[in-house]
Amino acid sequence: LFRSALSHREMILFTAYVFEKNRGNIIMKNISKLYSEMFMKCDLDTLVIPKNIQVLEPGCFDCIGLKHVIFEKSPLKHLPVGAFKDDFTKCLESVDLPDGLKIIPVDCFSGCKSLKEVFLPDSLELIGKGAFKESVRGKDLFILVDVCNHSLTYTINGHLNHMSPDDHYQDLKRIIAAATGKAHRINVIMPFLYEGRQHKRSARESLDCAFMLEELYSMGIDNFITFDAHDPRVCNAIPLKGFDNYITPYNFIRALLEQERDLIIDKEHLVVISPDEGALNRTVYFANVLGVNTGMFYKRRDYTTIVNGKNPIVAHEFLGDSLDGKDVIILDDMISSGESMIDTAKQLKEMNARRVFICCTFGLFTNGLASFDEAYEKGYFEKVVTTNLNYLPPEIYERPYYVQANMSKFIASIIDFMNHDLSMENVHTPAEKIHQALKEYNERIFGENNKK
Repeated sequence: LFRSALSHREMILFTAYVFEKNRGNIIMKNISKLYSEMFMKCDLDTLVIPKNIQVLEPGCFDCIGLKHVIFEKSPLKHLPVGAFKDDFTKCLESVDLPDGLKIIPVDCFSGCKSLKEVFLPDSLELIGKGAFKESVRGKDLFILVDVCNHSLTYTINGHLNHMSPDDHYQDLKRIIAAATGKAHRINVIMPFLYEGRQHKRSARESLDCAFMLEELYSMGIDNFITFDAHDPRVCNAIPLKGFDNYITPYNFIRALLEQERDLIIDKEHLVVISPDEGALNRTVYFANVLGVNTGMFYKRRDYTTIVNGKNPIVAHEFLGDSLDGKDVIILDDMISSGESMIDTAKQLKEMNARRVFICCTFGLFTNGLASFDEAYEKGYFEKVVTTNLNYLPPEIYERPYYVQANMSKFIASIIDFMNHDLSMENVHTPAEKIHQALKEYNERIFGENNKK
């Protein structure tokens, strides 16, 4: 009725009249649709979209002074193409998108020169081409790529294909090539190092990781950032170039301390375990910072047979002190299928460990979650902690044993420091931050106990 009763011009003037009569407030209780240019004559600073708005027309946000748009419990799942693309939204600074939004369409924020913040919901599945269109000339360009994200698909000859690490790597090179050397600096953030386990030659095989680093620097990148590389010595392939490898123990301990309120961090109550020889360095560092003891498993393999391209593990042998009645943290860089990790947790419980916490930077879960569900039911472990640095299957968030160590602020601080040419020393050495987190935890827990 509102639309049919008024012409386009009359609707704009009527909205401006209502805006003035309500002393600068727009009340949208009785409508379900926002029309093109309906706020053009309103001197709006902030626009709050209520949950009764179900449809948005292109150009509905055209308002010269509009700075902030907030969707309040909105059921919207899609925005119109070029929703905020116009000279009338050039003052726009922040947008809080609706929780159920699945797609940010093509050219959505193109031309929003004042835009500073866009709050993205967890439901988001796709960002369209040119959604944030701005020239990279003379600016720092940060390219974030998750080579493990197999949820993205494409179709060839009617067959659905999931994107592989090779597909993501080729897309990365396309973006670098599209910048055509105009950016001030090109920085690649690749949390899971592409072919990171193909880092050394033991037979006649290719050194994919080293070649990838050489190729990217030949294309003109300036910095390469990764997390918990399987073997950081792969940086020897580019000895004169930037290669930053960040570790995640601080984020693990924060996530654990937020979940568990009865952890006692000392030598009598906690042990940090390395599941194999490769993870020993990071385990020793973590144990030393926490001030606890460490132990190690080594894998006995059957080198006479090959199963799924590798020699099967015959047994895990433990080296370390008694674990009787102690909590145990297993620390590693990744969970692949999880078979060896579950076997390690099982053996620790057989050694009378009190609780077992599994902490891994990357959770791939290549064989699904069924084996972890079964192991949890049998009491082999208490929690599985991974970061959000790589794609995770959606169903894992429903598991009672899963804890996420959020790395978003950490990556944001890395980008901020590098963009402002500040020292990265505090980011590289998180020991002081871990000690501060432990101090706050102890004060909080002991304070609560004293009150009781």
